[in-house]
Amino acid sequence: MNIIEAIRERRSVRSYNGQPLSRAATVEIEKAIAETTDPFGGAITVRLGEFDLSDGFRPGTYGVIKGATTYFMIAAADTAATDLSIGFVFEQIVLRAWQLGLGTCWIGGTFRNTDFNRLSGSWPEGQKLRIVSPVGIADRLTVREKIMRAAVGGDRRKPFEKLFFEGDFSTPLPADNRYGQSLEMLRLAPSSTNSQPWRALVSDATVHFYYTPKSRLSLIDCGIGLCHFYETERFYSHEGCFFTADNPPAATTSLKYLLSYHRQ
Repeated sequence: MNIIEAIRERRSVRSYNGQPLSRAATVEIEKAIAETTDPFGGAITVRLGEFDLSDGFRPGTYGVIKGATTYFMIAAADTAATDLSIGFVFEQIVLRAWQLGLGTCWIGGTFRNTDFNRLSGSWPEGQKLRIVSPVGIADRLTVREKIMRAAVGGDRRKPFEKLFFEGDFSTPLPADNRYGQSLEMLRLAPSSTNSQPWRALVSDATVHFYYTPKSRLSLIDCGIGLCHFYETERFYSHEGCFFTADNPPAATTSLKYLLSYHRQ
């Protein structure tokens, strides 16, 4: 399974078969953690932890997760500056896990009184636990999970022409634009409550990214989407880089400028 197939097929998994990861899968996951890239420079720590379901493991308020024995734990500073990095870095690992046949589910929140924080050990100075995610072999969907997915519209995405524009924010971007494939993979990215906060404006050979702040997780969501965009660029052998534009195109008052990307 290539990265494009992984982006298209991956879904959140909340029910697992209760089996720990195999040694081979653990080695591959740890390799994926070590090989992540981050163009935004945030200090992120990712750990893999095993929890004993028979020993009273209590995942706080996250009882909606069933049968998972292995969890990712992601720590970072609680600042907007690191949020893009959290989304960008961990989504690389999530997609690699899916390629290995393993499910995951992003969970953001406060973990102060949960076993995640108690058993994770100390974090680097200035960092705290920000995201957790189970990882393992998916079990059959429960009725509750089916209802949850239907309630939040987890599989629905806004149309391409409502998210991406050319020249100005009144002109929809044609799907066959040079960045069309990469932006389509961004469009498919998951986000908290399926909020899809990202927007993009293509001007000449540059893409300018914006977002609508919808929650404290919106920048993490944008990092996930930008990971999809960048992985697609790499898959098709396009060379480019992210940068902060001195004078980005003006946007509506509801949008905040994020950063830009230029293909070489």
